[in-house]
Amino acid sequence: MNTTKNNDFISIITGRRSIRKYDSSVKISKEEMTEILTEATLAPSSVNMQPWRFLIIESPEAKAKLAPIAKFNQTQVETSAAVIAVFGDMNNFDYAEQIYGTAVERGLMPAEVKERQLAALGAHFAKLPADVNRETVMIDAGLVSMQLMLSARAHGYDTNPIGGFEKDQIAELFGMDKERYIPVMLISIGKALEEGYASVRLPIDTIAQWK
Repeated sequence: MNTTKNNDFISIITGRRSIRKYDSSVKISKEEMTEILTEATLAPSSVNMQPWRFLIIESPEAKAKLAPIAKFNQTQVETSAAVIAVFGDMNNFDYAEQIYGTAVERGLMPAEVKERQLAALGAHFAKLPADVNRETVMIDAGLVSMQLMLSARAHGYDTNPIGGFEKDQIAELFGMDKERYIPVMLISIGKALEEGYASVRLPIDTIAQWK
């Protein structure tokens, strides 16, 4: 039995805290934010459609626009280096040719496999009910969100996932199609000014079953 653990990864997981107050003097460059997002997007997604979309809210003007619809999270909005709005793209299959075509170009997939899979997926998505598509998009966006927070931690930053905001308003507020882009969560990111509290987790015997 292999019991070896990557101690760095374990410390990232166990050291993560939900932070509500950040050092407002700390900024994150576009280059480093791009690295964090790129690492996050290595998360899995259904048929690799990668339906996640990110809106990086970092300018004072954009934060001022966000603040009224995130009323219970003013401190995070005001003090963080940025707030990342995570959306799910209901039209994610529009990128299928680009995704699978690039896989062929890089030698990761034979061309005939690409054509066969895209034909099958095209038929599938053409009749996919909107509610099923939405559920899949939400699951995939949740996976990338957790990976984003762990990537941020590995870069030395702190985060806080936020669900308390006006989800029916955010897309239009920032000029996005609200029928296409489904808000999932906000993630504040920056350097903690106040250390977050450790929290209790239910024991595995309470939440898991072996059969």
